[in-house]
Amino acid sequence: MIEFGSDIVSNPEAARRREWLETNGLGGFSSSTIIGLNTRRYHGLLIAAVNPPVGRMSLLSKLEETLVIDGERFELSANQYPGAVHPNGYEYLRRFRLDPFPVFTYSVNGVEIEKSLFLVHGENTLVVQYKRRKKSGSISSCLLELRPLASFRDYHSLTHENEAFNRSVQLEQGRLRLQPYTGLPELHISHDADSVEITGDWYRSFQYTIERDRGLDFQEDLLNPCVLTFDLTHRTSAGVVVSTEAREFSAISDYRKKEVARRKSIAQIDKQESGENLLGHLKLAADQFIVARGGFKTVIAGYHWFCDWGRDTMIALPGLTLSTGRSDDARKLLLAFAEHVDQGMLPNRFPDAGEQPEYNTVDATLWYFEAIRALLASTGDHDFVCNNLYHVLVDIIDWHKRGARYGIRVDGDGLLAAGEHGVQLTWMDAKVGDWVVTPRRGKPVEIQALWYNALRVTEQIALRAGDPAFASHCGELAARASDSFQRTFWNEDEQCLYDVIEGDLKDASIRPNQIIAVSLEHSMLSPERARAVVQKVEDELLTPFGLRTLAQRDPRYRGRYDGGIESRDGAYHQGTVWPWLIGPFITAYLKVHGNSRKARSSARQMLLHFGEHLRDAGLGQISEIFDGDPPYHPRGCVAQAWSVAEVLRVLSELNSDPAILKRDNGRNEMKRKSRKN
Repeated sequence: MIEFGSDIVSNPEAARRREWLETNGLGGFSSSTIIGLNTRRYHGLLIAAVNPPVGRMSLLSKLEETLVIDGERFELSANQYPGAVHPNGYEYLRRFRLDPFPVFTYSVNGVEIEKSLFLVHGENTLVVQYKRRKKSGSISSCLLELRPLASFRDYHSLTHENEAFNRSVQLEQGRLRLQPYTGLPELHISHDADSVEITGDWYRSFQYTIERDRGLDFQEDLLNPCVLTFDLTHRTSAGVVVSTEAREFSAISDYRKKEVARRKSIAQIDKQESGENLLGHLKLAADQFIVARGGFKTVIAGYHWFCDWGRDTMIALPGLTLSTGRSDDARKLLLAFAEHVDQGMLPNRFPDAGEQPEYNTVDATLWYFEAIRALLASTGDHDFVCNNLYHVLVDIIDWHKRGARYGIRVDGDGLLAAGEHGVQLTWMDAKVGDWVVTPRRGKPVEIQALWYNALRVTEQIALRAGDPAFASHCGELAARASDSFQRTFWNEDEQCLYDVIEGDLKDASIRPNQIIAVSLEHSMLSPERARAVVQKVEDELLTPFGLRTLAQRDPRYRGRYDGGIESRDGAYHQGTVWPWLIGPFITAYLKVHGNSRKARSSARQMLLHFGEHLRDAGLGQISEIFDGDPPYHPRGCVAQAWSVAEVLRVLSELNSDPAILKRDNGRNEMKRKSRKN
């Protein structure tokens, strides 16, 4: 449980930087700050995935809440308007906790109200419940008023007052529904209110401060279709079920029991495992990214604004699925992307509006091989791979030999070249207009490492599949690539690897991409060079939250990720810290240090700050990026799939060592005894 008391919740500056997130397994979500003050266009109570996992629509922005005690009104909400926050409902908020979903405790003039909310898994359905925990005996009347504020827009956009918005509300017994625009979903609100008043009023000029700071449109109008009033004088509970489908309010208790049970099952860990809190939180965090795509599964790259990306999905797959015992989901993910392999390439991303996939990536396809290798290492399911995926791998390698999109091809030296002017193909893909910040055309170092690894993985699978000729062919290609790599990529002056080679040009930038050449199962580096690479990365790029994307001594280094779009994208891969890179780094670190007890203990120390981070930014989650300079402020998405996945993967692997577990459990027991005493 993550919990905050009045010292945080009554401080709007401290509270607004902490955001909760609920997801529904379809790509939809619910999110806000811990005081209910929306600071992003992406905050809202029901952002529904109309065409799962995309087509996301913000339908219900929030519920304005008022307690009326003996005729006196107390506003529980908080909104940013031009120049002021109003009302100041956080002044009545005493406690916020994730238990396992958001729970808010208010205390108002002798009345204590507890509000909880969650999304129903597999549905675009929100459940909000209110419990009156206490009421002073001197109080003769206690009412709760709820005013839904509807947005009905694409979740990237903003709503403004307009005459086209259909404000009519259809009333039924215990239910109401509205459909402001033809072609958009209906919104159904089931309730146990004592009265319903139709209003149809516009609430104007909500401001979203994070959007303003990011240089984007930040002001919105919302429509209040009605007021629901609940008499809590003699009863102790109230609630609403908000959905894109007609739902019975009587199901509210079953919804809650099922969701609590589902989450307990996900977070359950072996009692012998150390780091229980971090591991359990990360398993729950991982669940929020795995969503449906047709009959298969996919991964939302990050909340609030990313959809499913091929690169992110393949890098995140081992941690999200294999480290959590969800191998069936891993298979569904691999099958889903196999369906969309085209001209030897995995999609870079599936657009939000459901258009055709985009294929501007060189590395997503190569990470696919590594994800399959991880599945085999975890499950030994060679039959699945040979029967369903082997022909896809063969096709991919053939396309890379003869040439795929964007100049992706095996060069004469056996290495993989890629790139065209104005196109970003590697994970360092920031682009502003026509400006590609880190073009990395030619032969990027991690692409060579991934290509070699892909060939060796396919070589082994081919033998299992009864195809020794293709296995031999892959082995020959791999040997040729390795010889060329070792001749051309070693930077003797810096005792590390060049980042990119293009013709006679060798980019000596100290970047984290070279760590991939050590961390992958199949590496082209000698032990001596591998150790030197790890040392260089540790000395110049390692931070408490991952690896910097550029050494601080580089004149292009940017230590803060802030400002408008151009400023942020200019810093995205020019010094900004990426947490997902801590996974490859720790794997490489353990490889070169012999996976010893001392090395594993050092590796665990590298993860300590992530436990603290769970209480900041996206609660229970790991952010997309951090500033390169101290104090390493979290930036970007508050919940990022590969950030969670890679920390979860290496933590799970570290916890699998019996000697480490025995020692750490002993330390935990001593700490518990010390606290008890």
